[in-house]
Amino acid sequence: MSIKSHIPNSLTLGNLLAGVIGIVTVLAGDYQSGAYFIFLAAFLDFFDGFAARLLKVSGELGKQLDSLADLVSFGVLPGFVVYEWISTLTSVEWMPYLSLTIPLFSALRLAKFNIDTRQSDRFIGLPTPANALFFSTLPYLADFWSFTGDYLSNPWTLIILSWVFSLLLVSEIPLIALKFKNFSLRDNVFRYVLLASGALAILLMGLSGIPLVILLYLGLSLIENSSASL
Repeated sequence: MSIKSHIPNSLTLGNLLAGVIGIVTVLAGDYQSGAYFIFLAAFLDFFDGFAARLLKVSGELGKQLDSLADLVSFGVLPGFVVYEWISTLTSVEWMPYLSLTIPLFSALRLAKFNIDTRQSDRFIGLPTPANALFFSTLPYLADFWSFTGDYLSNPWTLIILSWVFSLLLVSEIPLIALKFKNFSLRDNVFRYVLLASGALAILLMGLSGIPLVILLYLGLSLIENSSASL
């Protein structure tokens, strides 16, 4: 095998390594740093697919390895972020375990994605990287505004969010994919609104703006679905 055939898988293993180090960091008590490792994993996850297509070395091994790495970085790691966060908010020992629906449903989401042929231009259900970014940056949103901090300091709020988003992962809701067949405003208006609003939120709010971007993503997808059915 040529060296170039190992490049995409090396990037995928980098994604996995970022997830593993992120888990170690979070379990050491630094749950807010989980977001940085998820960003790094997402960066590597994007470029492993890009490299595989560019080098024309896509294969079944890379596909399976990618799912395994994504489960750790975008399923297990955000699950532990919420687990550790809840642990700081309550003395009830069993409550943090209720957030571990995140890695379980992430595994289901990834397995469904691998066998679902409908997701070429749309996602069916919330993608695991979006879910991971939502939960890993929620602590920053809690610190940004006092009223969000008040709500998110309730462990039941985090548990219910974990359950709701776990269901969104395996839902049959079509969601926007940032895949452009052309660049016309008419065909991509919701994508442009999402990109512009997301960039503005992150510019003004930093990491604390990302949960709002994910909520906007879900809202715009529902609006697009409704307009398409009219």
